[in-house]
Amino acid sequence: MPYFDAASTAPLHPVARQALLAALDEGWADPARLHRSARQARMLLDAARETVAEALGARADEVSFTASGTQALQLGVLGALRGHRRRGAHLVHSAVEHSAVLHTAERWEADGGTATSVPVDRHGRVDAAEFAAAVRPDTALAVLQSANHEVGTLQPVTETAALLGDVPLLVDAAQSAGRLPVPAGWSVLAASAHKWGGPAGVGVLAVRKGVRFSSALPADDREGGRVPGFPNVPAIVAAAASLRAVRAGAEAEDARLRELVDLVRHRVPQLVPAVEVVGHPELRLPHLVTFSCLYVDGEVLLTGLDRAGFAVSSGSSCTSSTLTPSHVLAAMGVLTEGNLRVSLPAGTTRAEVEAFLDVLPRVVAEVRAPLGLDLPAPGPAAAPEPGPGPGSEPEPEPVLVLDTLGKHCPVPVIELAKRIGEVAPGGRVAVLSDDEAARHDIPAWCEMCGHTYAGEAPAAEYGGARGTAYLVRRA
Repeated sequence: MPYFDAASTAPLHPVARQALLAALDEGWADPARLHRSARQARMLLDAARETVAEALGARADEVSFTASGTQALQLGVLGALRGHRRRGAHLVHSAVEHSAVLHTAERWEADGGTATSVPVDRHGRVDAAEFAAAVRPDTALAVLQSANHEVGTLQPVTETAALLGDVPLLVDAAQSAGRLPVPAGWSVLAASAHKWGGPAGVGVLAVRKGVRFSSALPADDREGGRVPGFPNVPAIVAAAASLRAVRAGAEAEDARLRELVDLVRHRVPQLVPAVEVVGHPELRLPHLVTFSCLYVDGEVLLTGLDRAGFAVSSGSSCTSSTLTPSHVLAAMGVLTEGNLRVSLPAGTTRAEVEAFLDVLPRVVAEVRAPLGLDLPAPGPAAAPEPGPGPGSEPEPEPVLVLDTLGKHCPVPVIELAKRIGEVAPGGRVAVLSDDEAARHDIPAWCEMCGHTYAGEAPAAEYGGARGTAYLVRRA
């Protein structure tokens, strides 16, 4: 089965496997002790730390190993905030950071701190000047990812860091470490080994010398006092070995994968009607592409592709038990339903990508078939129908009310698409919904299809017992 979900976790690199097996025999002892086996483990741990530090552009004594990338982010955010608490208790982050950052920010606010979320554009990229403008005199930390985990957009880390003055910047490099050079300007950095082909259970937390840091956990003398607990030396050795191997061939492999991703970005809109490729077209990770299909349940689409032999992922709300829309796609203002993320691991062939492109249109068509929608042919969207000419006054049209209360995922948008033809051009439709995804997906649908989103109102104004009325004017 072609595995196209490397952004979640990359397959274990052969070098990592070899290093892990060897280190299980040589590095099992406690590196903090003084006997021979312990000294051997300590030598392996120190060598691994040197390797990771060199790859990340850090000093060895700046690097600590954690149990995961998530833990590295959480400890990094809280430790830097605590270390700079004399400056204040304000945190700045982008709206599309990993959920580990957002949940940590929520905890920080619950404990009395404050946080500002900086919006992104439709490509998922922050404006460096706007991000810096969110900094206040009491800002203790800024957080900005190097590349987005859902859509692949690269962030202007170096440009932003130059505008922050003496405010420390934490960079989440989980998706880019091992693939792209680490951007300059970071004060604290987090990464995750299983994203580059190392074993799961190894994260990296790097803190520049001179950056104040106070661990949020009880004191421990391991890992520079930043991360308590016994380090998994064999896994750390394997992580370092695979990082060195991946970095050695990254330039050539990234160029090859970028060509395959460009093929997907170009062909999908030609093969599948009513689809939007999201993320920045140029400033992006080389191996990742994300697109959203209208009128499709993301979980059903994933299941269909899995049966066809392809492992991909989705940021759609329907793939989550909470039915919460992807915060990344919502912040971008694009469709949060029917979303597919294709992330290619090293070694992916053109034949595998071509096979995926052969299967995708059939799977999407099968999911859409029961809906009875008259979809346009694939390709660029047709121009909207012309409205009334200058000086003419259209006859007032009654508002068509669609009650989709209690229904989730793409149903409100599907009903809108089915019935908007019942109103004349310029006429209005009110979609009643109590699903949070509708707040993002109905405007995104209007953007994709050329209609006008006219805002929202209480559903009670249109006969609804609860929820919100989303107003659309037909082109």
